[in-house]
Amino acid sequence: MADSNSTSVRAAIYARVSTANNGQSPEMQVRDFTEYCERRGWSAAGDYVDVGISGAKEKRPQLDRLMADAHRRRFDVVVVWSFDRMARSVSHLLRALETFNALGIAFVSLREQIDTSTPAGKMVFTVLGAVAELERSLIAERVKAGLRNARAKGKRLGRPRVDADAIRIATLRAGGGSWRTIAQQVGCSARTAQRLSCGKNLLKSAPATRCVSMAS
Repeated sequence: MADSNSTSVRAAIYARVSTANNGQSPEMQVRDFTEYCERRGWSAAGDYVDVGISGAKEKRPQLDRLMADAHRRRFDVVVVWSFDRMARSVSHLLRALETFNALGIAFVSLREQIDTSTPAGKMVFTVLGAVAELERSLIAERVKAGLRNARAKGKRLGRPRVDADAIRIATLRAGGGSWRTIAQQVGCSARTAQRLSCGKNLLKSAPATRCVSMAS
């Protein structure tokens, strides 16, 4: 990871405001970023500013451009106003930080006073990973609890079963019916009708029935 104390560090600035109305403007964020970078002797590598973009959206034009430029190694550190300006959730933030970490790019959040190039910042990165893992576990547990509740109420989960009469399929087929017509009559797909007609039980009940191509 880049040494954030080096005078040769190239800093990318990311700012976001949800709306351009109501007095919201990215200028305050950018001004604070510029002052911070000047104090540390960093050179500007570009401003990435999303205006009128909700924080609930994971995909944003300038954020996407920032991530693309990160892979091109066009800067050494990313500076944001706060975590919530950058990411929509802990897991989203962690994915971005993991990408930066893998590319050797530091991450600085001014409001939280986090710099991932420092020991304290690296510790926060580890904590965020644990929180994201907890978040995923809680979501998985809620899903499982919902499934258990549905089963307790007698709800059938998964794809509905096709209850087609194999003997009736064989009879209709022996009478010259096409697979499509048979499927419509028994209430299943043509493929299912053909599969059922080839079952072991069917072969015992109607030995004269043959499995032929669905094209017929």
